[in-house]
Amino acid sequence: MKGTNRQWVLTSRPKGMPGRENFELRETPVPKIGEGQFLIRNLYLSCDPAQRAWMSRDTYVPMIPLGDVMHSGAVGEVVATQHPGFSEGDLVQGMFGWQDYTTSDGKGFIPVTKLPPGVPIPTCMSVFGLTGLTAYFGMLDVGDPKAGETVLVSGAAGATGSIAAQIAKVKGARVVGIAGGAEKCAWLGQEVGLDAVIDYRSEPVRRRIAELCPRGLNVYFDNVGGEILDAALANLARGARVVLCGAISTYNDMEAAAGPRNYTNLIIQRAKMEGFLVTDFAARFPAAIGDLATWASEGKLRDRVDVAEGLENAPDAFRRLFTGENVGKQLIRIAEPRR
Repeated sequence: MKGTNRQWVLTSRPKGMPGRENFELRETPVPKIGEGQFLIRNLYLSCDPAQRAWMSRDTYVPMIPLGDVMHSGAVGEVVATQHPGFSEGDLVQGMFGWQDYTTSDGKGFIPVTKLPPGVPIPTCMSVFGLTGLTAYFGMLDVGDPKAGETVLVSGAAGATGSIAAQIAKVKGARVVGIAGGAEKCAWLGQEVGLDAVIDYRSEPVRRRIAELCPRGLNVYFDNVGGEILDAALANLARGARVVLCGAISTYNDMEAAAGPRNYTNLIIQRAKMEGFLVTDFAARFPAAIGDLATWASEGKLRDRVDVAEGLENAPDAFRRLFTGENVGKQLIRIAEPRR
């Protein structure tokens, strides 16, 4: 296929907040496919906090080498194929990166999957994508909320946090969310239906947790780390479960991030704190998507996406995750399907 492939490549390791200075927009020919491969034209890119860690250090995936295309999840359209399992016109999801085109054989750390017909692409990338699956397994398998228990979710207006909070509500828990700013807090309280919301920008978080959760926290779903994690640890109930999903407040300066001071409360309250990766549950993805689809059809899950426009704006859209400008899942639309 003739044409140009625009690519954002990583050119330097960010010191603090990532920005355009860490990337370079390059143009290369559209890649050719070989036997057993297919060519993908990217349509939407996913912005996720974990990408910031990939830029600077080895995690559960190797650090992105300088000069490589910026890694990210994406949805694209198959436009050429020599793979028996994929046809032209298929909409597929995988780790395709910040670029217009890429090739794949369908394999990888996260295998390429086809989108279900009739479901909007943004929904497939949020509530029915890795975001919703992360919330599902983190809340249900690690947090294990029971009816009547108190659940606290930080980053509750974010992509994963908002779904995790609603799943806890589905299970009959009383749910308190933490978010930044009046608009996000109003959305969580009025539209999502959380029982209470704490605005960390204008309220004393530790004191408000104690006031709103006088019997302590049975489950804390942590997306931010730092001081908010420490405040939650100070307010645990007996047998509490702390779910470590993310730590976005520390990603831009891991060296300066202080460890939790209140971790000994885990001992006192016979509590546990556990991290997880959604990929560990890959065999159960179809059943989880079935549950998420059922709850969404029943009006029990409200999804919100924040869509930026244009590949050229990818670094700016990504930065929104760390300034708190986005509400819900941050996506970048770079093209529309041809069919």
